Amino acid sequence: MNIENIEAFVYVIHFNSFNKAADALFLSQPSVTARIQSLERELNTLLFEREGRNFTLTEKGKQFLPYAQQILQTYKKGKQQLQNLNTALDELRIGCTVSVSNYVIPEILPIIKKNYRHLKIKLMTAPTELILEKLLNKEIDIGFVRNVTHPHVESLGYYEDPIRLFVHHNHPFLERKHITIEDVSRESLVFFECGSLDWVKIHRLFATLDHPPKIEYQIDNLETAKKLVAKGMGVSFLPELCVRKEVKEGMLVPIDISALGGLSLRTILITLKESSLDFSLLLLDALKEIDWKKNAT
Repeated sequence: MNIENIEAFVYVIHFNSFNKAADALFLSQPSVTARIQSLERELNTLLFEREGRNFTLTEKGKQFLPYAQQILQTYKKGKQQLQNLNTALDELRIGCTVSVSNYVIPEILPIIKKNYRHLKIKLMTAPTELILEKLLNKEIDIGFVRNVTHPHVESLGYYEDPIRLFVHHNHPFLERKHITIEDVSRESLVFFECGSLDWVKIHRLFATLDHPPKIEYQIDNLETAKKLVAKGMGVSFLPELCVRKEVKEGMLVPIDISALGGLSLRTILITLKESSLDFSLLLLDALKEIDWKKNAT
C-alpha cells in the first residue's frame, strides 16, 4: 500500500478540504483525488461520499481513519529515527552471548558499517544475566541474549538457529536412511550445554527411553564440542549456524532426527524501553540483508 495515498487521505480529513490538502502536500487537487481513488481501489471500498464539491466520510472511511493515522505516524516516526541515527549516533555498544559474538556479529557488523561508516562499535561478550544488568545500567545500548523478560526492557525475536545432530564424516549413521533417538542414545554423546530451554527438551527426548544416553563429554564450549565430534569422539546436538564452516569443509555432517521436531536456539534482541534511540531498527535491517543460507548445512 502506497504511503502517499494514506497521507492524502489523512490530510483531506485534517483540512476538511481537497484543495487545502493539495496545498499542504504541494500537489494539484486532481492529484490528491487520484491518490484517494487509488487508496479506495487498494482497500476495495469507498472512503468518501461525494456530492458535488461536498464530501463526507463513509462508515468504512471512519473505521479506517485511526489505522491510517497510526500508519502515517509510525512511518514518520521511523523516518525521524533513521535521521537521528545518521546524525546522532557515533558509537554503538553491543552486549552478546559467546555464540552470537562468534557466529552472528561477524555477519551483521559489515552491513552496519556499510550504512554507517562513521560508527564505532564496542562489543562485550558475557552471559545473558550480565548483559541484562549492563543494559539496565545503560552501559550498553543493545543486547543479544537467549531468553529474558524485564518490565523496562523491549524484547524482539531476532534469529532462530535450528538444533541438529552432527557426526564426523566417516560415521556409520551416514550409511543408514533412518536414525532414531534410541540409536543416538547408544552413541558416545558430546553434550554441549548452553543453558537454553531447548537443551532441556533434548534431555527429555532421552527420558522416554528405557536406558539413559551415553553422555561421555559434557561441554560448555562450542568450539571444543565441534572438535571432539570432528575427531570421532562422539556425536553432538549443535546449533546449525555455528557449524557451517565445518560442514562446508566436510568435517561434520548433519543427521536428520524426526524426534527433534522444530527445536532451535533462539536469539533475542533487547533494548531499553526508555531509550531515546531505537537501535533495534538498525540491527533488524542488517538481519534482513544477511543470506543465512549461504554456506549453510
